[in-house]
Amino acid sequence: MSKYLEISNLSFQYPDGYQALNEINFGLDEGDSLGILGPNGAGKTTLILHLNGILGDMNGSIVLNNLEFTEDNLAEIRKTVGVVFQDPDDQLFMPTVLEDVMFGPKNFGYSEEASLENAIEALKMVGMDEYQEKAPHHLSFGQKRKVAIASVLASKPQLLVLDEPSSNLDPSSRRELIDILLSLDVSIVLVTHDLPMALEICPRSIVVNNGTVTQDGKTKELLTNEKIMKENRLELPFGFALHHLDDE
Repeated sequence: MSKYLEISNLSFQYPDGYQALNEINFGLDEGDSLGILGPNGAGKTTLILHLNGILGDMNGSIVLNNLEFTEDNLAEIRKTVGVVFQDPDDQLFMPTVLEDVMFGPKNFGYSEEASLENAIEALKMVGMDEYQEKAPHHLSFGQKRKVAIASVLASKPQLLVLDEPSSNLDPSSRRELIDILLSLDVSIVLVTHDLPMALEICPRSIVVNNGTVTQDGKTKELLTNEKIMKENRLELPFGFALHHLDDE
């Protein structure tokens, strides 16, 4: 049985000869959330850039809901897969929050009316609908992060991909972000060093190290395996206890 998202033998080499990905294989069922864990330089960001067709020129294949990732399908891929980058300032560049969130759907061919409707709905989903007329550069970092997520959700993606979404957030903003992601009715791929966040959002995770998938399993089982954690340079925060999070 094929998966909703199927990545097969994905390899990628940068122009300078650096082999960032080597024979990556994994799948994802519709509506599921998957964590991508691993140390710095493991290839995680390179991997998710392929999910949006940003890097192009890959060896291997990616198929999402029967849509094959080819150059001819690039526009449809970018509409189908929404990527939230680590730095929200990379995604926010319009004079107001509302214009920023409308930009995606307008770019993908939605009418002005539909773009406005989608944008307001997306802002409500992240609790930022009261900030429509604010200039993005006047927002806090946590607010910018939520608007960046809304700017992607407004185009109605089937898959939401997030790169280190909890980085630089205070504890309260981090909690709000987790609650938002748990409330969304969309498939999620989450790249993060925030292992407790991965545990809360993603029942399953893969571990990427040296450009390959070294582990694929239940997030809790991966994080409680000392050998896996050590081999892949993963570490839970000091004092964090896994035993209180019982499996359902």
